[in-house]
Amino acid sequence: MMKKAIVLGATGGVGAPLTVELVKRGVQTVAFGRSKQKLNELAEQLGHSPLLTLEIGDAFKPEDIRRAGAGADVIFHSANIPYNEMESRLLPLGESVMTAAEKLGAKVVVVDGIYPYGRRLMEKATEDHPKKPHTRKGKVRLAYEQLIFSSRWHKAKPLIVRLPDYYGPSAQASYLSVTMEAIAAGKPTAFIGNMSVPREYVYLPDAARMIVEIATREESYGQNWHIPGPGVISGHELVRIAQQAAGKRKAVMPLGRIGLSLIGLFNPVMKEVVEMLYLTEEPLVLSGEKYERLIGPIQWTPHEQAITATMRSLMGKRAREAEDAKRGAATI
Repeated sequence: MMKKAIVLGATGGVGAPLTVELVKRGVQTVAFGRSKQKLNELAEQLGHSPLLTLEIGDAFKPEDIRRAGAGADVIFHSANIPYNEMESRLLPLGESVMTAAEKLGAKVVVVDGIYPYGRRLMEKATEDHPKKPHTRKGKVRLAYEQLIFSSRWHKAKPLIVRLPDYYGPSAQASYLSVTMEAIAAGKPTAFIGNMSVPREYVYLPDAARMIVEIATREESYGQNWHIPGPGVISGHELVRIAQQAAGKRKAVMPLGRIGLSLIGLFNPVMKEVVEMLYLTEEPLVLSGEKYERLIGPIQWTPHEQAITATMRSLMGKRAREAEDAKRGAATI
């Protein structure tokens, strides 16, 4: 039984819906992050629930996690690293989190992606898919997994959940978030990769529900788990649904290797995306067989409904920000 949890990166794309899901289930939850303002916004979203505690800290400092996570049964590690800093900062972050978990004797749920697998070798990738990364980021992510599951840790009990690309109101660093935010704003935008090739995406509130289901079971630890989406969807179809929900139709251009390389001259994150474009050309689709066999049936929000909800949320946020700016200007 999970009584208390701490979410690292609680204001991030995955961390925010995880925090919401935990509080909804009656778990005493510590939201841990660097920004007091963002943590306060999250608390407001949750109606300042008495189950929620806010803690400001640095996930690179094990003592910060230990202080904030005292008494926690589970550490949800959803803090993320920008693409262009992954090689230098991912392993130190993992080291910090696992050191804190070891001192606390806590379970650790590490949220990660599919990069360690490399190129697709199965029609639907199970958790046993060979890990043969051919990219720098894939190799770093594999070393990260080896660190998490290292025999050095005696008291910490980790598991890794793997997500495909994702979207949702909280998404910030996904391939799709820039596209969706621009559509919500009624601006022309780009779509990273081929728009005709169907790819897998998971809606973050659905992913959060599945992650917490896995985390509540003692036997889940020491393993990798897949968090699949409800079926593949092409960029064209995704954009069509988003534009319909927004009631705005501005141009959306596919962005391939050459376009990304040019943007990468000015944007260090986009420069790093080029290496991962193979996933948009030969998508890797995750199998949910293990989850369904050991946890239970998967309940997904259909893409049409989830994309529409995401767009409405983004548009509502824009309207609130515009209103706040107007009020601020009026008081000057």
